[in-house]
Amino acid sequence: MSATSHPQKNRAPRRVLAAAAGLATVGALVAAMPADAHDRGHGHGHHQPARTVDVQLLSFNDLHGNLEPPAGSAGTVSEKQADGTVTSVPAGGVEYLATSLRNARKGHAYSVTAAGGDMVGASPLLSGLFHDEPTIEALNKIDLDVTAVGNHEFDEGATELARLQNGGCHPVEGCYEKGKKFKGADFPYLAANVTSEKTGKPILKPYTVWKKNGVKIGFIGVTLEGTPNIVTANGVKGLKFHDEIETVNKYAKELDRQGVKSIVALIHEGGAPASTSYNYDCDSPGAGDGISGPIVDIAKGISPKVDALVTGHTHQAYVCTVPDPSGKPRMVTSAASFGKLYTDTTLTYDLRTKDIVRTSVKSANHVVSRDQAKATDMTKLIARWNKLAAPIADKPQGWISADINGRGATTPELPLGDLIADAQLEGLAPADKGGAVVAFMNPGGIRADLVYAASGGEGDGVVTYGEAFTVQPFTNMMNVVDLTGAQLVAALQQQVSGSNEASPKILQISEGLTYTLDLTKSGADRVVAGTIRLNGEAIDPAKTYRVAMNEFLAGGGDGFAALGEGTNKLVGPSDLDVFNDYLAAHSTATAPLAPPAADRITVVR
Repeated sequence: MSATSHPQKNRAPRRVLAAAAGLATVGALVAAMPADAHDRGHGHGHHQPARTVDVQLLSFNDLHGNLEPPAGSAGTVSEKQADGTVTSVPAGGVEYLATSLRNARKGHAYSVTAAGGDMVGASPLLSGLFHDEPTIEALNKIDLDVTAVGNHEFDEGATELARLQNGGCHPVEGCYEKGKKFKGADFPYLAANVTSEKTGKPILKPYTVWKKNGVKIGFIGVTLEGTPNIVTANGVKGLKFHDEIETVNKYAKELDRQGVKSIVALIHEGGAPASTSYNYDCDSPGAGDGISGPIVDIAKGISPKVDALVTGHTHQAYVCTVPDPSGKPRMVTSAASFGKLYTDTTLTYDLRTKDIVRTSVKSANHVVSRDQAKATDMTKLIARWNKLAAPIADKPQGWISADINGRGATTPELPLGDLIADAQLEGLAPADKGGAVVAFMNPGGIRADLVYAASGGEGDGVVTYGEAFTVQPFTNMMNVVDLTGAQLVAALQQQVSGSNEASPKILQISEGLTYTLDLTKSGADRVVAGTIRLNGEAIDPAKTYRVAMNEFLAGGGDGFAALGEGTNKLVGPSDLDVFNDYLAAHSTATAPLAPPAADRITVVR
């Protein structure tokens, strides 16, 4: 079989996944000695089979439907050079990811590919327009074996997630290609800590077991317990999300009882390494080195029965060891996002104990570089779906004079965030549209940069519908609500306190709102209340203000409980429609939009 033709349904027995959850094993498992495990030792004149074999674990996370190479700074990784300087390396795109993974597997008799969630959701138009069917098809061809669910797998609710797993055409939009029915994912989505409120049972398989020649490795998949705080209420309706540590430990025990001693946890939660360079030595002993964030405490609490953790969610790159509860080091990895990196981990499997030799575990992140050959089956897949998307995707919406950074910005205030907030304010300021006087945009809802260079045949500076969609792919409806001045101030303080204290979420604000963010302080004090002004006037705690925001924020998402307290709600058009209307009204080919100055928040460091 060629490297570019992987018909999953009839996959060669190179790697076989057996769904372990709730399924009885028929017949006894005969542990055949692996072919590459013989003739490695001699004793008493006889060949002795080797005691261990190496299993290659390839992993990645947070693809978010980025089939084409991500544009601008969102499509680069930072690489530390020998002389200490850091360079940006273009990376990503499934044509290159497929090639990287296929090349990495060569020469490995035992290779399994796993993912840490958010394979879909918040996707560019090429995938998002078709409810991410193109991405599932690509992952099938790449031979992904298993993934955890991430929070974005719930963007369209549990019923749509079940369709992505099991197949079938979209209930509203039907089948996209004549005579073709969507087949669903050939790999299991694991959701061990997501249960139905009605039944109390996991909505998808909690775990699965990969088997080959008697080698067995269990995979348990969980998403972050806080998923309901970062997904719209409709997306998690009827679902309950449980503690990551308790859930993984519960199923690790269950797998252990079944004789599965080698276990990998796929956890859609992550951390932040001290350096953004993908090749940073996370285990270097210097002050301030290492990793911080939620995954550290999770890793320290997960049973020693689990041999490695593949993580995600924070879009960071790291290969770290964090001690398990018994004090032994254990590998914790993440491969950034958008298919720009993959992690190659060697798991040395002891054929007698059926466990991983933890001291032998080796791992490294590798760049999915764009100077390698493209996988031709992925090129064909992208071209096929692009043809279907083109009539919508290629339509010009406006013009810009230079890159306007969003996802790729390194400052709390994003130039693209200002632009989006201004568009929302303008669209919802008229009395009959809501009468908004200020607008807020959540930073996590900005998924890309607006890039000046042409991505296709549209010409430099042209913003197409596809590019605008990639920036804001959720199509959230806009809301305008009444909030008191006290609630407004509380919302700004919630950016840097409560659930957002460890990892601040700085709201993007419309023109006219200004304040000082003092990062030398802690908690809510980092927002200097006395500096908050709207159109030059101090916020009056008792006054009522009409505030525009997307429905996610209006529901109190991202830890902004104060924004969820709004009353007198008016529902407006979608955030994408408002954004495109603003681009059309404020730019032409001869008078393009310039990047905003991003000077509304004064940052003290």
